[in-house]
Amino acid sequence: MTALCRPKDLRRPVARLTIKVPAEPQPAAHALRVGLLGGSFNPAHEGHRYISLEALKRLGLDQVWWLVSPQNPLKTVAGMAPLAERVAGAAGIARHPRLRVLPLETRLGTRYTADTLARLARWPGHRFVWLMGADNLAQLPQWHRWRGILEACPVAIFERHPYSYGALAGAAARSLATARRSEADAGSLVMEAAPAWVFMRMRPHPASATAIRAGIAVRQSRSGWGETR
Repeated sequence: MTALCRPKDLRRPVARLTIKVPAEPQPAAHALRVGLLGGSFNPAHEGHRYISLEALKRLGLDQVWWLVSPQNPLKTVAGMAPLAERVAGAAGIARHPRLRVLPLETRLGTRYTADTLARLARWPGHRFVWLMGADNLAQLPQWHRWRGILEACPVAIFERHPYSYGALAGAAARSLATARRSEADAGSLVMEAAPAWVFMRMRPHPASATAIRAGIAVRQSRSGWGETR
């Protein structure tokens, strides 16, 4: 695998995390094809891994980066585990040499996805595609500068029941109907000029962070642990 570049912004420490990023840039003709999966990962679960492995295979990617957000602006701070804990948990779930866990927004000093993608668009030797579930496509108009996300890099939308049909009929999908590509062309999506997006049909995975947190809360309640924290 050809080495990654190491922008200066990535050299600042995050808590006690150590992230090794090789320093050599990629030649433009051999750009590293990277899928970006952003989120709180509170906690990371097998559903994240499932989507990532499907993206590697079906989008023809070299790597998928899990961008662990310091704090999602659309989610409450209550119940959010510390960043270092979420990164460590995500690394334990990823378990694959082509899946990388990176708290890039903390390193870059960005808060919103649109700003993060704008910075990454200037990285030499990389081609990026943003990965998201159909539930996020449905709520995309609530995101800060959401059109900037679709203009920064191609986007792969993964089917997620029961949100898919509503998402495809929503404002974001309608406004960019002419930029939609066939699923049969997904393998070349990362090399497309934005805006370009593909809807990926796939078998559902039962895992969700909400269900996992709910299960933990129930177990803590039954043991009495939650009352002493």
